[in-house]
Amino acid sequence: MKRIYLDHAAGTPLDPRVKEIMEPYLIEEFGNPGGLYREGRRAKDAIENARETVAGVLNCSTNEIVFTSGGTEGDVMALVGTARAYAEKGKHIISTTIEHHAVLSTLMALQKEGFEITLVEVEPNGIVDPKKIEAAMRPDTILVSVMYANNEIGTIQPIAEIAKMIRKYGSLTSVPIFHTDACQAAGYLDLDVSRLNVDLMTINGTKIYGPKGSGALFVRKGVRIKPIFFGGAQEARRRPGTENVPAIVGFAEALKIVSEEREKESARLRELRDYFIERLTKEIPRTILNGDARERLPNNVNVSILDIEGEATILYLDSHEIACSTGSACTSESLDPSHVILALGKPYEHAHASIRFSLGRETSKLDVDYVMEKLPEVVKILRKISPITVDENATGMSHPEAFAGEGMRAKAKSKSYKI
Repeated sequence: MKRIYLDHAAGTPLDPRVKEIMEPYLIEEFGNPGGLYREGRRAKDAIENARETVAGVLNCSTNEIVFTSGGTEGDVMALVGTARAYAEKGKHIISTTIEHHAVLSTLMALQKEGFEITLVEVEPNGIVDPKKIEAAMRPDTILVSVMYANNEIGTIQPIAEIAKMIRKYGSLTSVPIFHTDACQAAGYLDLDVSRLNVDLMTINGTKIYGPKGSGALFVRKGVRIKPIFFGGAQEARRRPGTENVPAIVGFAEALKIVSEEREKESARLRELRDYFIERLTKEIPRTILNGDARERLPNNVNVSILDIEGEATILYLDSHEIACSTGSACTSESLDPSHVILALGKPYEHAHASIRFSLGRETSKLDVDYVMEKLPEVVKILRKISPITVDENATGMSHPEAFAGEGMRAKAKSKSYKI
């Protein structure tokens, strides 16, 4: 039987249209973009055409686009580069408790450089209240980073509203600088940086049917970023190194395609998502939806099926040709419970029982029906052998304790935490 892949939040297959546009730059058009001869100029032209495409989707200038190797590099460049560039104006940075590890780990590194980090708690539905961001603001706040859509539970954050609040404390390109990680959002939400009013935005190709190892960072004109790599003049000296022309060309094409097909595909997936959630919560007792039911990505279904381990469920489903995950692919080798589920105020047992199904272009209603044919059987087997019984209404630990496993020192203060 065919394999049912339901982990599109971790990675997507390469769109055949993207593959086709990349192929010439993998073989015939191999020139170094830095060369003055014909092959070099053609490679350079391909990069600049791709930059125009990306700028068109984001509604910005071409000189505001920096090509990267993906979301993690984009986040690190945005946070470290900005923090160091504005350190003379202050050393306080605000983020949230549900950010991707690319952001949280970078903030931990900045803390060692003397920066003070405040993580703002999200509501139980996984959405941050802009008022809590504002309550955490200080005269020495230089940077705020809030993800556009969460990679595990799919909740969509009120980025434009947060940006409007931040502008009360400083104009565009002045501190506080506002960054958003939009890697999960890129295929499903509007990326117009003028409407969102952000200074920095990270996107990548892995989640939008583009090549892995590709991405871009939007840097609004006037925002200062100190380079974290050195050695060349590429990308206006912000990201030196010979450009990966095939990846850049493929990334731009993938972004263009998802932008054009976004509304139609999102509507289809939203209907399928809601159908899936309804069946899961009705047909499998003690199944709890994680995150807001409506303000979530159209392809995200994250549930905790109580009294069993998520990892065991995934292995059983894999034997039935179903691929899904417990959360972020970047932490798949860790046995630690999801920091995102814990941040919702859920106990460890809820976090360990969480499963993420993320739908994609090829996902059909028949696929969901097949999952719902096999999953109840798997749950029944695992519950028979499980020694765990979880209180459905149990609450979790305090956030300082939850983040202790990350090596973060946290103290409660006005619904936010310092690390």
